[in-house]
Amino acid sequence: QVQLVEFGGGLVQAGGSLRLSCAASGRTFAAYAVGWFRQAPGKDREFVAAISRSGGLTHYRDSVKGRFTISRDNAKNTVSLQMNSLELEDTAVYSCAAEPTSSPLMVVTTPAYGYWGQGTQVTVSS
Repeated sequence: QVQLVEFGGGLVQAGGSLRLSCAASGRTFAAYAVGWFRQAPGKDREFVAAISRSGGLTHYRDSVKGRFTISRDNAKNTVSLQMNSLELEDTAVYSCAAEPTSSPLMVVTTPAYGYWGQGTQVTVSS
């Protein structure tokens, strides 16, 4: 099993940057693909970015491509989401999720993850 805790949320002006981190417990974190999702008030949860267990494959939703970067450090059991050029529409609770995968180059872009963090609030102001 793995437990996930997110860090780094906060209030930022439009155009600014934030870096979210997802810290995982457990010695087998390198066996898990990880994804970031977000949910704004009154809206459904949506996929943001995903990274394979090896870090060799990533995938993003179209609206964050070129602005967000997902990365991982398996030695430190962390996955980060660097968010640049933030927009008002990026305001949401961001959650990381993990799922063991058989392939080192598999990403999961649906909410079909077995392990979730509690979420961290990101608020972008004008």
